[in-house]
Amino acid sequence: MIVPDTMANLRPKRRFRRHCSRLTLLVIALAFIAHGSPAIARPGWGLLLATSAEDPALRARIVALSPKVNPDEARRVASIAYTTGLELARKWEMGSSPTMHSFLINMGIKKGGYCWQFATELLLRLDAQKLKTIDLHWGESDPGTDTEHNVIVVTARGQPFEQGIMLDNWRRSGHLLWGTFDGDPDHKWRENRNAMTSRLPRRAATVDHGKKETKPSQTPKTQSKN
Repeated sequence: MIVPDTMANLRPKRRFRRHCSRLTLLVIALAFIAHGSPAIARPGWGLLLATSAEDPALRARIVALSPKVNPDEARRVASIAYTTGLELARKWEMGSSPTMHSFLINMGIKKGGYCWQFATELLLRLDAQKLKTIDLHWGESDPGTDTEHNVIVVTARGQPFEQGIMLDNWRRSGHLLWGTFDGDPDHKWRENRNAMTSRLPRRAATVDHGKKETKPSQTPKTQSKN
């Protein structure tokens, strides 16, 4: 039988254990930030933060992809990319560190906000515009690793992926980061067409503007470090 005095003595120990558990979680989180994904590293000398939904530099850069790019489509792409990131950051209550946010998702504390979720939502919204002079691409870096990162890339119609402009809503917690691949020292980007078409069911049977292709067996990943 435990006497009341003994039970009273146990309470501080329980509180101490709870305090230690929280402290351990904090230490792990800080270590994760310090050694985690380079996706939160410096923007890179060639990458820029969009200033607004009407950012003239971003719109001009999209138009400059080709004389065939429609300026109104460039305006819509820039506006949607800018507002989508901010909207999703509010929805998922993003803090200043997206890597910390991903850690909290893995712990079950946050509901969403991985990089691929930002990229998927932006892809769907841009695809809904039925753009005629701009192509959409799915870009990935370090696929299948803890540092995997995903973005949407836009090119002029028919241009190769490598000439595109990267639109990254995740790396700055909802604030649109954009630029060309050679301006990003933190990632080596490559195109993943299957990842894009699997997120756009109505396009799954065709790519490259009408060339037949079987629907990929892979489905979009449901969890990632980013």
